[in-house]
Amino acid sequence: MSDITVSEAIEAIYASLNNDNEELDARIAALKGAMAREGVKEATFETARLAQPNRQGRKFMQSYFRKKGVAVGFA
Repeated sequence: MSDITVSEAIEAIYASLNNDNEELDARIAALKGAMAREGVKEATFETARLAQPNRQGRKFMQSYFRKKGVAVGFA
């Protein structure tokens, strides 16, 4: 998962979220690396594609990703 784009990493995270967070930490690390390579400051996720699209789910996701060093926004 080393040379993937930010959009590919985000798609991998959607897949992970839909599979009970399988390999989520590794996919967040891949996203963080892709963001650094591409100079992206914030990963943007579609609320409708999240497992928990409500406010509590979004805030929990932001908090978890922030602990891993990734800023998250929602569209």
